[in-house]
Amino acid sequence: MTNNTVSNTARVLGAGLRALLVLTLVCGVIYPLAVTGVAQALFNDKANGSEVKDEGGQVVGSSLIGQRYDLPLKEGEESPAPDLKWFQPRPSNGLGSNSVNTQYSLILSGATNRSGDNEELIQWVEDAKAAVVKDNSTSTYKVKPADVPADAVTSSGSGLDPDISPAYAALQVHRIAEKNGLDVKEVEDLVRDHTSGRLLGFMGEPRVNVLELNTALRNLTQG
Repeated sequence: MTNNTVSNTARVLGAGLRALLVLTLVCGVIYPLAVTGVAQALFNDKANGSEVKDEGGQVVGSSLIGQRYDLPLKEGEESPAPDLKWFQPRPSNGLGSNSVNTQYSLILSGATNRSGDNEELIQWVEDAKAAVVKDNSTSTYKVKPADVPADAVTSSGSGLDPDISPAYAALQVHRIAEKNGLDVKEVEDLVRDHTSGRLLGFMGEPRVNVLELNTALRNLTQG
C-alpha cells in the first residue's frame, strides 16, 4: 500500500512538473515571441511606441503623447511661458506632479475634475482665451475672441492629448511665420500636410499632431 501511494504521488508530481515545463515554454517563450514577431512584422511603428523622428533619425517623442513647448522657467515664475516660435498644444491643467515617490520626476496624467460652472475653471478658460488672442495676433493679423476654438482653451481628459484641431493650428500660422521668418503660405502648407482626416471618412474629427507638425517645422527652419 505504501509503495502504491509513493508511486502515485511521484506520478502526479511528474505529470505536474511536465505540465509546468510545457506551459512555461508555450506561454512564457513561444507565445510572447510569436506575438512580438507578428507585431514587429505587421505593426512595427505602433509596436515600438509610435516614435517620431527628426531628419537626423533622432527620436523626439511619441505621436501618442502630447508635449509642451515652453521657454526655460525664470526666477519668480510659477509656470514657464510658452515658446511662441512653436505650435502650441492644448492646455494641460489636469496634469499633476509625482508627490508619492519623489525619487522620480514624473508627470501624472489627469483631468481638472471641475464642473462646467466651476469659477476656477471659468477663469482658466477666460485667461487662456485672452492669452491665445494676444500671443497669436501679429502686426498684420489680429485674432478675434470668437475665432478661438474650444481645444485652444480647454485641456483633454488625460491632459496629454497629442492633437489639436485644424482651426487651432490655422490660428497659429501667422505667429509661427513671423517668429520663424517664414512665408505664411509655407506654414499653411505645412499644417495642411500634417492634417489627418476622419477615420474611415466618418469617425472622429480632423486633427493635427503637434509633435509631428513641430518636427516638420524644425526641419524646415533648419534646412
